[in-house]
Amino acid sequence: MSVLKAPEINISFIDKGNSAVERGSRGIVLLGVRDAFVAPMANPATVTSPGDIPAGVTDVTREQIKLALLGYQTAPIKVLVYGMGLDVEGASAEEAYAAAMKDWETMRFDYLAIPTVATDGKAQEVAAWVKAMRGKKKRIKAVLPHTAADHEGIINYTIDKNVYAEDIVQKDGSVERITTEYSCEQYCGRIAGLIAGTPLRISATYAPLPELDDCTRLDDIDAPVGKGEFIIFHDGEKVKTVRAVNSFTSTVQGKGDSYKKIKIVDTMDLIADDITRTAQDTYLGKFPNSYDNKCVLITAIKNYLKQLSMDEIIDSEYEITFDIDALKIYHINRGKYSEEQLAAMDDTAIAKLDTGSKVFLKGNVTILDAMEDIDLPIEI
Repeated sequence: MSVLKAPEINISFIDKGNSAVERGSRGIVLLGVRDAFVAPMANPATVTSPGDIPAGVTDVTREQIKLALLGYQTAPIKVLVYGMGLDVEGASAEEAYAAAMKDWETMRFDYLAIPTVATDGKAQEVAAWVKAMRGKKKRIKAVLPHTAADHEGIINYTIDKNVYAEDIVQKDGSVERITTEYSCEQYCGRIAGLIAGTPLRISATYAPLPELDDCTRLDDIDAPVGKGEFIIFHDGEKVKTVRAVNSFTSTVQGKGDSYKKIKIVDTMDLIADDITRTAQDTYLGKFPNSYDNKCVLITAIKNYLKQLSMDEIIDSEYEITFDIDALKIYHINRGKYSEEQLAAMDDTAIAKLDTGSKVFLKGNVTILDAMEDIDLPIEI
């Protein structure tokens, strides 16, 4: 029966691989706002274009949704607008955030932004919640203002002056340029949308923000990046991002500089989610845990990675195999085989041993970074 079902597993993984670029280019932004969404209005409201913005939201919220929708090379696939009810008289920020975060645990999204999180005094609490969720394999990220969380799940945006400009045609036909200055926390939704709209093949490094006329002028843009700050700067002609980094800075063995890059973390999250969910949906619990069926799973995952390699998301050199060391430990701990017995077996013989309901695999994948640094000495 497992042989007959094998193509279904393979197709499921290949489908995930084929759609990885699209999904990686158009993420989901969750925007937490102060509005109270009263039934029959859905909470969260799903917005894919400005025309979807609910009529009942405040002007401030409407502006925030439009900023999040700007994206980068594409717009986010959608913006989930969650009303926390903080505009209601007597509302408690403590209760509102606790209720919101409980609801968010079961929502599917990629990037979170809350335009009033600093004003509400909740940036650190939200950062701690995101860390906890990632520890539970809910691979979300948040863009937070002035929040040095030292974690790959938190993007620390630190630019206080963001001058938004637009040309307004007056009744007499004249054009007036209107500017609005947004604070750091008010522009986090825009940054979340920009990152969500960045294809996996590239990074958000040096991404232009054409809607901005100006921003905080920094004397040094290297030091903030080194401290894990996501910043923008004016290059003399336009405003654009510097390096697309998250707040992670304290590297350790097994968790190095790659974890500082938003692009790399996004790709790691995508691969982990794809393999986990697809295996759960099409494989786990549906086949006997035989050696042949384990090989089917390995082949299916390899075909998924092959597609990512063809799309230049990962390097062409990748490997998925049985984790022989983990298998040896498993069998020794069960007491059925000794170290000497296992040492006398080859890897295939060990892989064929019964492992109950467990599958022990390991992988080696290199995620391709974006081209961001050019070293080109020119002698004249």
